[in-house]
Amino acid sequence: MQTFNVQGMSCGHCVKAITEAVQAKDPAAQVQIDLGARTVQVQSSLSVDAVLQAIKEEGYEASPA
Repeated sequence: MQTFNVQGMSCGHCVKAITEAVQAKDPAAQVQIDLGARTVQVQSSLSVDAVLQAIKEEGYEASPA
């Protein structure tokens, strides 16, 4: 399980956009998002860099937790 700090998430649209972006690169990825803590947890075969890139392509600032 990889955990990322993500700035700028505030609503259900953010959750959906990030989830879909990660799953577009790995359809089997499991994504859990905590808006309050501003964290994204990803269970995937993707590298940390690939997940960060997917999140950043949606316009969010992200870093490994």
